Amino acid sequence: MKALLFTALHQPLDFTEVPEPVPAAGEVIVALRAAALNHRDVFMTQGLYAGIRFPCILGSDGAGEYQGRRVIIYPAREWGDNEHFQGKNFRVLGMPDEGTFAEEIAVPEELIFPVPEHLNWEQAAALPLAGLTTWRTLFSRCQLKQGEKVLVSGVGGGVALMVLQIAVAAGAEVFVTSGTDEKIEKAVQLGAKGGVNYRTDDWNKVLKQEAGGFDVIIDSAAGDGFAAFPGLCNPGARIGVYGGSLGKINGLSMQPVFWKQISILGSTMGSPQEFGAMLDFVSAHRIVPVVDAVFPLSDGNAAFERMEKGAQFGKIVLRT
Repeated sequence: MKALLFTALHQPLDFTEVPEPVPAAGEVIVALRAAALNHRDVFMTQGLYAGIRFPCILGSDGAGEYQGRRVIIYPAREWGDNEHFQGKNFRVLGMPDEGTFAEEIAVPEELIFPVPEHLNWEQAAALPLAGLTTWRTLFSRCQLKQGEKVLVSGVGGGVALMVLQIAVAAGAEVFVTSGTDEKIEKAVQLGAKGGVNYRTDDWNKVLKQEAGGFDVIIDSAAGDGFAAFPGLCNPGARIGVYGGSLGKINGLSMQPVFWKQISILGSTMGSPQEFGAMLDFVSAHRIVPVVDAVFPLSDGNAAFERMEKGAQFGKIVLRT
C-alpha cells in the first residue's frame, strides 16, 4: 500500500510503497478514505517531540471503511481504566504506533465508531483529535454549563475552532482571540459573539470592556499572554489548558487566582467513552468541522508546508 513515511528529521516525508498492515488479535483493517494533520505531526518532523523513531507513518486523525461501514477512528491507544486521567501506556496514534497517513491501518475493533451521517470523508477525518480534546476540556474538566461565557484563545486551529462550535451548540456565549482580524471575522460567522486581536496593545483590556468577565477560558498556547487570563475571569471561573506551544508563563499573579477561586485545569485528549459522547453530540447538533484545505496523500508535504506557515483556518486534510 502507499503511505507517507517519516524517515528523517527536517526532511520531506516519503510517499512510498510500504507493507500492508497485519492485524494483531482484536484488531481490524480499516481502508482509510481521509486523514487530517495536527501540529503534533509537524512538531515530530522538527524533532520537537519525545520518543521519535524512524521509520514511522504519522497521523492521528482518520476515517474510512470497515466491512462496508463508514467508521471513524479513536485517535489514541490504551487510555486505561480511570476516567480521570490516562494510564501509563496511553499514547496518541501516529507515533509510536503506525498512523493514518496511509491507505490502510490496523486498529482495535473497539476503537472504531460510526461516522456521523451528516459528515463527508474529509469532515469526518477532521473530527477525532480536535473533537475529543474539545469534549474533555470543555465538559469533563471545565464543566461548561449552558449560558456561561467562554473565551477561546488563538482561534483558527482545529481544536480552537471545535471548542467554538461545540460551546456555541451547548448554549454558551463565546468570544475569541486571534492574531488576525480575518480569523476573528470568520469565527463570528461560526457563532462567536466577537473577539480581539492579541497582537494589539492592551488586548485584554479591550476584551474586558467588550465582553465583561468569563466563566470558562480555553487555551492551548500558555506563554506570557496567559498571565492576562485571571484578570478576565469571573469568580469561580475555570481555565482549561490543552497545550503549551508558547512555553513558560511569565508574570502570572496568583492573587486573582486564589481570590476569585479560579481553577486552572490541564487536559489531554480523552477516553473512548468521551469520544463516543462527543460523536453523539456532534450528530445531534449536526456540527461540521471546519476544513481549511484538502490535499491528495501523494502531496502530503505541501499540506505540511501549509500547516508550518500557520495561515490555516480549520483542519488540513489528506485524501487517501
